[in-house]
Amino acid sequence: MLAGFRKGGGPAFLGLCVVLGLSGCTGGAPPNDVAQGVGFSDLQAFEARRAMLRGEAAVRVPETVISPLAPVSAALPPAGAAATPVAAPAPVIVTAAAQPESIAAATMAALRDSPAAPVAPAPAPVAPEPVVLASALPGNPGISDEQDFDAVATRETIESDAERRARMQAERVVVAPSALPERPEGLGPNIVDYALATNHGLGERRYTRRPISAERHERACRAFRSGDLAQEWFLQNGGPGRDRQGLDPDGDGYACGWDPSVFRSAAAAARN
Repeated sequence: MLAGFRKGGGPAFLGLCVVLGLSGCTGGAPPNDVAQGVGFSDLQAFEARRAMLRGEAAVRVPETVISPLAPVSAALPPAGAAATPVAAPAPVIVTAAAQPESIAAATMAALRDSPAAPVAPAPAPVAPEPVVLASALPGNPGISDEQDFDAVATRETIESDAERRARMQAERVVVAPSALPERPEGLGPNIVDYALATNHGLGERRYTRRPISAERHERACRAFRSGDLAQEWFLQNGGPGRDRQGLDPDGDGYACGWDPSVFRSAAAAARN
């Protein structure tokens, strides 16, 4: 090394000596916070630091003092001494009271000796209310109980029932039909007379009509609550020859689908 220094290596050698000298003056490696964790040696230091940061009084954690163990050599007998016999542990005797059956018996005895809480009596069963027929209720003498078999069987027999039917047959009154009252004049067209005076069906054209839209026809018919009212208005306002409101677009003489067959059938049944 000295030879190198003499040959021109002086500056490099001098730098190396300075570095070695500085490393010897330091007191050791810098503290490694990462390797040491959070930097607290115990819980007491951590609690004191946290209390200081929060502005609270430091809480001192009591230290646990562990007494040193007695030396093992003090408990051992000296070498060559006779061994002291150790007494055997007394056997554990399980008494009868420790048995489950005895525990259960003692529990039952304690329950019998303790004052029992009063037990409320069970509610008595409520009997269903009897069904009373409407005919049996006071104030309803006019309601018949003929549909109740039990009620009829208690008061009727086959003979009494036959007598009653014969009596009812004898008391039957036949009402003869009478003439219908005359319709007053001035009430407008009579749709019944018009139905009986015609014989063609729905949709059979009898009168000339100009084309109209279905929307206009439906709108015109919605102004009447029934087909009878529409037919009366139709006959009173130029029908069936003229249809100014579009109530009879197919020209059959019937407004808004009015059907005369109902009146024709009723008249035919009255004649028979």
